[in-house]
Amino acid sequence: MPVVEAKNITKTYTIADREICVLDQVSLSVAEGEFLVVEGSSGSGKTTLLSLLSGLDKPSSGRVLMEEKDITDTSEDDLAPLRNEIIGFVFQSFHLVPSLTALENVMFPAEIRRDPRAHDKAAELLKRVGMQKRSSNYPHQLSGGEMQRVAMCRAVINNPKIIFADEPTGNLDSENGKAVLELLLEFQKEHRTTLVLVTHSAEIAKIADRMIVLKDGRIV
Repeated sequence: MPVVEAKNITKTYTIADREICVLDQVSLSVAEGEFLVVEGSSGSGKTTLLSLLSGLDKPSSGRVLMEEKDITDTSEDDLAPLRNEIIGFVFQSFHLVPSLTALENVMFPAEIRRDPRAHDKAAELLKRVGMQKRSSNYPHQLSGGEMQRVAMCRAVINNPKIIFADEPTGNLDSENGKAVLELLLEFQKEHRTTLVLVTHSAEIAKIADRMIVLKDGRIV
């Protein structure tokens, strides 16, 4: 069964009376446990595709299905709990909450679900990525590599069925990038999680189950 599916999705924006087509009639199905890489040059529509597949944005036309349920017209109030339960996000720019410590950032999605083990799970995850001594630090006190490890722990704390990762190593040096990617792939294999990852890296693409290339808003 596909975890997520796009059916002829198009996304257009109107800027100063000019219509710009970012995605054009894209259809895609991602299977349970699959590691899919999305590749393409800047402006090809990669980030937009992830936003539409995850329900963060809505297509101008076409349908998006999550576990065979059509979420295209689902309200934000109904989508929020669905995203929190089955989706994990890892962004290039981390998106950590500045006023929360590393531990509190990781706990956050589990606390929304009122998980009584939120604290213990977060502490275990941070220990696993070598961040246990930095758990009480705030994002501004962490390096880029450390922030991405925290973001990754936050993405997996609820054992999501699918993780969307938008160039998770893009702002990191090669050593930190490699470490973060290894941790992400470790989790994906352990839990048979579906992973959709946007990257420019040919090395990462080689180890994926499948790769799609976007050019000018279309799969080529």
